[in-house]
Amino acid sequence: MKRILLLNLLIILGLSSNSNAQPTEVFNKKGYQLTFENQDANFSPELKTKLVETFYVVYPKLAKAYNKKTLKSVTFVIDTAYNGVAATDNGRVVFSSKYMTKHPHDIDVVTHEVMHIVQDYGSNNNGPGWLTEGIADYARYKFGVDNEGAKWALPAFKATQSYENSYRITARFLVWIEKNIKSGLVKNLDAQLRNHTFTNDSWKKETGKTLDELWAAYAANPVIAA
Repeated sequence: MKRILLLNLLIILGLSSNSNAQPTEVFNKKGYQLTFENQDANFSPELKTKLVETFYVVYPKLAKAYNKKTLKSVTFVIDTAYNGVAATDNGRVVFSSKYMTKHPHDIDVVTHEVMHIVQDYGSNNNGPGWLTEGIADYARYKFGVDNEGAKWALPAFKATQSYENSYRITARFLVWIEKNIKSGLVKNLDAQLRNHTFTNDSWKKETGKTLDELWAAYAANPVIAA
């Protein structure tokens, strides 16, 4: 009896803790399914629409450019308890309702996060984390729908930076390589990371220069031509 009462109490507490959850919505468009779970009763319907629309603009493009075998079904969760910005795992993107409500123009958080789904490097990925995040921000730079509205841009080069700084700093480095050394490098590295064939020698094989040599050339003339 005590176990039954305890179980009932846990169920009640579970239901009450998620009392603000909204009905789950499922969208099907362009061959992809998006399940939208919202835990925030006060979350802006307009912002929800923007998140969904952004997914359907960028995800098919990312799939076509990098990984046509990417997941056909993705889930978005608006999480009231998550204090970061967003996180992705196994086709499920969790957005902080606090962050998104405070930064409603930062809609290309979607672009960065769903690129992680497209990347699909797996748990045994042998590539560096800074490169994974740099490629995701490179994708945001290239495919983002409103980076300007979010006041999001690649940072100016500084001598104190390193390619290991990740995110936008690494993304800018990748943009420079694409423009000045080898177009298509990011696509090739992305495929190697997914196929677990990436090594430290991949940079030299792709460009004729080691990673450190590439960074030195970048640091000497970091201008990115329009």
